[in-house]
Amino acid sequence: MFYALAEGKIPTGKYEFVHHLDDIETLNACAEEGLYEVTAVSIHAYAGLADRYALMNCGASMGEGYGPILVASEPLFIEDLKGLKVAVPGLRTSAYLALKLLEPGFEPVVVPFDRITAAVDRGDVPAGLLIHEGQLFYPEQGLHKVIDLGEWWNRETGLPLPLGGNAIRRDLPPKEIREISILVEESIRYALEHRQDALTHALEYGRGLDWAQGERFVSMYVNERTLDYGDDGRRAVQLFLDRGYEAGLLPHRVDVEFV
Repeated sequence: MFYALAEGKIPTGKYEFVHHLDDIETLNACAEEGLYEVTAVSIHAYAGLADRYALMNCGASMGEGYGPILVASEPLFIEDLKGLKVAVPGLRTSAYLALKLLEPGFEPVVVPFDRITAAVDRGDVPAGLLIHEGQLFYPEQGLHKVIDLGEWWNRETGLPLPLGGNAIRRDLPPKEIREISILVEESIRYALEHRQDALTHALEYGRGLDWAQGERFVSMYVNERTLDYGDDGRRAVQLFLDRGYEAGLLPHRVDVEFV
């Protein structure tokens, strides 16, 4: 998404973009402090940030009938999750909220996202919730799929599962919010139009992905939906957070604003 901005491929006028790379749960925590003017956030975390940030209409990561995958070292059923320890990538992540909506009775154990498969494989926990490229490789590690939360959400609602988005701080002047949002959208559009160059850039951060694996994973979460949530995508975000509130998992209802 940010290749064009990071590599100076598009003019940014008076704006200078400085990139800070962290896992999504760290960025969620930074957003609670309002640290960055523009930040990637989990849609779940946004429920606690809406007074400080607005969601950009570009930058979404949505699961179109796929999403975070719950895996286990032995075959499990959903009803087996009650009281079971499950490694999760963070308590603010959308994956965690989705699993809590499905089965609230599991015991979460927070593990960095890139160590979850190893934790399950070692037997530290019987099950783990995979985000990022771990979704592609768990069969090779002998792990068993319990459920794909994107598939479940789509069956329940007919909508894509909202996972992450870009947020911009509300204390910026409205003109700057608009201009910065346009630049981020242009960066995404540039990447989609220059896929090979953008993917080469992205694979620097791919934790061992080869070209084909990187192309497959990026295509899942950076696509035309990333340019614009679409009406159904915006509905999905609102419904996801509404369901979280109705289930008692969020402290208050959120009216999502897109800019």
